[in-house]
Amino acid sequence: MAVSLDDVLQQLQWRYATKKFDASKKIPESTWRVLEQSLVLAPSSFGLQPWKFFVVTDPELRQELVNHSWGQKQVVDASHLVVLAIKKGINTEDVDRYLARQAAVHQVPIENLQKYGDVVKGFLEKPPYPLDMDDWSTRQVYLALGQLMTAAAMLGIDTCPMEGFNPAKYDELLGLPTQGYKSVVVCTLGYRADDDKYASLPKVRYETEEVISYL
Repeated sequence: MAVSLDDVLQQLQWRYATKKFDASKKIPESTWRVLEQSLVLAPSSFGLQPWKFFVVTDPELRQELVNHSWGQKQVVDASHLVVLAIKKGINTEDVDRYLARQAAVHQVPIENLQKYGDVVKGFLEKPPYPLDMDDWSTRQVYLALGQLMTAAAMLGIDTCPMEGFNPAKYDELLGLPTQGYKSVVVCTLGYRADDDKYASLPKVRYETEEVISYL
């Protein structure tokens, strides 16, 4: 059943970049599993999913990450901390891995996917325009971030996307380089504190006519 139109607008109005979380409130496991799946089900170009999402649960590690997050306390006070990372240097081997997964899920011979695979590999090896593949992968990660935040809003879960952190330090502390990944953005999730003054501020947005054009 589709969500009502009013409910969608209400929750999008309700959400904001939460500056202060209530550290005593935790997201229920059943709710988190839905949010987890919102990341798994996120769209990506060619379906390649050039990413991995690291959910940091160790309290001491999260406390240490505050030092590399411009002192932003959301990192420790939020219920969940997700580090969204790209797979560095995505290449034709990643395409082969995805094709194998597609063949298994759709129950078709992998040979049937060869033409599609050649198209994707051609894009990676000789892009039709100047393109840094890590930059391309980063843009895919932001699709996942948007889906996570929207799903959270629909469930009444607060979020705060964060680029204010030191990626190199995060990578070092989380051991990402040895796994072939690089952090690009962070998202904290939980419940807003009662005294977060930003919660009640009206959204500052340009008028619809200024940002939407019909051609």
